Amino acid sequence: MKLLIDDADIENIKRIYSYYPIDGVTTNPSILAQSGRNPYEVLKEIRAVIGDNAELHAQVISEKAEDMIEEAHKMVDILGKNTYVKIPTVPEGLKAMKHLSKEGYKITATAIYTPMQAYLAARSGADYVAPYVNRIDNLGANGIESTKMMQDILDGEQKTQILAASFKNANQIQELCAYGIGAATVAPDVIDNLIKNACVTAAVKDFTRDFETLCGKGKTMLDCDA
Repeated sequence: MKLLIDDADIENIKRIYSYYPIDGVTTNPSILAQSGRNPYEVLKEIRAVIGDNAELHAQVISEKAEDMIEEAHKMVDILGKNTYVKIPTVPEGLKAMKHLSKEGYKITATAIYTPMQAYLAARSGADYVAPYVNRIDNLGANGIESTKMMQDILDGEQKTQILAASFKNANQIQELCAYGIGAATVAPDVIDNLIKNACVTAAVKDFTRDFETLCGKGKTMLDCDA
């Protein structure tokens, strides 16, 4: 499963990239608004940090398909060919997806709440469909089970993968990873929780203490006598 960062904070992105195996960054208008800066300024800075080969996902704002298409052209021209254009899965969005897919653009169908949205987006040429796992839960449905159903439906669609989004905890990601979901985009604090474990921390401290009984306080294999 690919792992992406769902954030637009440059320092968070740099930190997560320095530690974890990350495939790219996703943004949306709300995330960009938190920066208080020009959206293209932020997106270009993210592209500079993650490089040309990483995935960068950014969303159109227009409501009409024709305008979404023009936005997509501009966004990819500015942000590079490995930019995925996020398009809401509404009728006008599906129309734009069909057109852009034929032109060879990379598309992420967003605002996915139901399996049928995922199915229609896939049939319209989306490379990714992005279900909002936790938001589906908040509506009284089951975000994990809905995403699994989408995966089952999309098994016959060679091109389209799921890019699961909106997580509240690491267990949700683990369950979808075990089910074979193609990708997940995750907030930095939840990514940290994928590995945070008090038992692991205690074990490492025990190893260090035991080693120091042999070689001395602060010693490592680098400066231990050979």
